[in-house]
Amino acid sequence: MQPSQRQLGADGVLLIVALIWGITFTMIKDALVHVSVFAFLGQRFTLASALFVPFLVWRWRCFAWRAVAHGAILGIFLFGAFAFQTIGLAFTTASNTAFVTGMNVVFVPLINGLLFRVHIPVPVRSGVILAALGLAGLTLNTGLEINPGDLVVLLCAVCIALQIIFTGRYAGRNDVYWLTAVQIAVVAVGSTAIGWIRGEEVFFWEPKIASALVLCAPLATVFAFWAQTAMQRFTLPSRAALIFCMEPVFGALYACLVGGEHLGPWAGLGAAGIFLGMVCAEMPETWWVRLKAGWGSREAGS
Repeated sequence: MQPSQRQLGADGVLLIVALIWGITFTMIKDALVHVSVFAFLGQRFTLASALFVPFLVWRWRCFAWRAVAHGAILGIFLFGAFAFQTIGLAFTTASNTAFVTGMNVVFVPLINGLLFRVHIPVPVRSGVILAALGLAGLTLNTGLEINPGDLVVLLCAVCIALQIIFTGRYAGRNDVYWLTAVQIAVVAVGSTAIGWIRGEEVFFWEPKIASALVLCAPLATVFAFWAQTAMQRFTLPSRAALIFCMEPVFGALYACLVGGEHLGPWAGLGAAGIFLGMVCAEMPETWWVRLKAGWGSREAGS
């Protein structure tokens, strides 16, 4: 069945979201040269929260304490994701961060299966193996030493997976605007609080991070989270997941073309393994059965 124009339009918007998120890896890494991790996160999400206020005024009649509670839970996962990702960026490359973060596509069905006893399809298991091998190639250097920054970013991927899983359980029971706004506010409060506890100045003007804030707050936070929630109503989850697989590809390309980074041969193979693992994990199980049946008939014919 051919996809409808509405579905194609939704897929196009989600591809733009993946592009925006991919570009942010290099921009955030550059911003961390001038400000601390939690100062950047505090400014980014406080600005994003302020931009959400007009939407909350418009949706005031939809306010419910349940949305606040569920949004707070999602916000904790989201805070963990951005904190681990931004900390990891200080110790590894933007291209590595992009691909390791993309492993959340593999973690979603795995964690969902473990927490809620949801069936884990064969393609997902195969995707996990490919992604794990790819992660080893990406994170191990020539001396077979693990880059600690990549492991920190791996925790980010787990947090993103948890946020996606619980968003699926909460989104249909709450107003989307309030649910998204509370998440963003929790990240803003958490980042600011930790920055102050560490004795850091959080709110100050630093012109060298202005471009990163302009991209990250209104586009990569407010617009991207709204678009993801709104557009996935018009496309299949499997199609959306495959589209988001392009995020690490965009991130690595931008880091290499603009950021001057270079993927070595092992790192390149590792990145390819993670990408293939993500795509494999989103294959319908029926495709896998047909592929296996076709391979079996070939062997029988030979």
